[in-house]
Amino acid sequence: MARFLFVVPPFAGHVNPTIPVAAELTRRGHEVAWAGLPGQLRAMLPDWGRFIPAGSEQWAGEVAGRNVLRSDLRGAAAYKFLVEEALIPMCQVMVEGVDAAVIEFEPDVLVSDQQTWAGAVVARRRGLTWATSATTSAEMVDPLAGLPKVAETFHRARIELQVAHGVPREVAEAGDLRLSEHLVLAHTSSVLVGDGLESVSGSVPVAYVGPSGLDRAEVDDFDWSLLGPELPLVLVSLGTLNAEAGARFWQVAAEAFVDQPWQGVFVAPDAMVPDPPANVVVRERVPQLAVLRRADAVVSHGGHNTVCESLSNGLPLVVAPIRDDQPVIADQVVRAGAGVRVKFARVRPEALRDAIELALHDESLRAGAQAMAADLASCGGASAAADALLRLVVRVNA
Repeated sequence: MARFLFVVPPFAGHVNPTIPVAAELTRRGHEVAWAGLPGQLRAMLPDWGRFIPAGSEQWAGEVAGRNVLRSDLRGAAAYKFLVEEALIPMCQVMVEGVDAAVIEFEPDVLVSDQQTWAGAVVARRRGLTWATSATTSAEMVDPLAGLPKVAETFHRARIELQVAHGVPREVAEAGDLRLSEHLVLAHTSSVLVGDGLESVSGSVPVAYVGPSGLDRAEVDDFDWSLLGPELPLVLVSLGTLNAEAGARFWQVAAEAFVDQPWQGVFVAPDAMVPDPPANVVVRERVPQLAVLRRADAVVSHGGHNTVCESLSNGLPLVVAPIRDDQPVIADQVVRAGAGVRVKFARVRPEALRDAIELALHDESLRAGAQAMAADLASCGGASAAADALLRLVVRVNA
């Protein structure tokens, strides 16, 4: 029996992919636990999941609020804000709590989310075996490749963060907090990532396991009678953190759907689309996997989970990236021939309408999305992730 401690942030898109992996490890007779900020994170975990609080519940709420309020930032400014206002402070708040969780749980492997640097810091200063849980394909490449001076500044900041929390300087300078030297569990595929990984930190051991939550249980309370079986269906979603920040986009999307021979499900608060067209259903929450099985195309902000779930269903995408990792993921989708990109802040109804038409009817986009579906399915999901973690335990104990 082995023990695995997952260190995660209080964000559903980072927590959800770990749950099927943990369930598979549990099914095979191993022990798992999660460590993270108390509060909303505990509610994201299954009833059977052991949770060890690490850090401040108040801070968890504050960082989520700041993340939403600064959705206006783009490019390097958005990345700078993410690092300085979220990732570094979250690490500082969590480090000692994660250390205490390690003492309590005594894991054989610490699995640290790629953006929850406290896990990596504790693993490095204690000399633990650790793995990265990479729930976005964006940081499998270098998001600042075109800005080497900025990239170097953040690289040095990550080093100094480690040193400040007790990691020997030679250890801190030898690797990258974002990518474990032992194992990277990438919840994506090498085809979607492309060949940019080496530009981040040279050669790292990566297991491309694809999305792990495609069979998760959902509460299906959606009224399917609201949809016409004869019309193509388009899911429009900006993710849970961006739904209320996209007021202009929702109005543009509503105008784009007027009098069109397709129908939409908008995942948004009612107030964002107060007067929807007759062919649009607005719901704040939907059973996304069930809707995707009925859909013909997806309009998305480029969140990694929605992108992978859409592609796993062979659905072409219209991607309107807002911030953080989303522009990188949008470019990956376009490069894979599985979607088109529009400008979130500037797109007009007619341009969005044309992009949706392409996603619905362009044969090359549909072929690209179906190729990605086959590729992601071949990665193995939660079972492949569990295999990779258990191989790591064997390798360390050999």
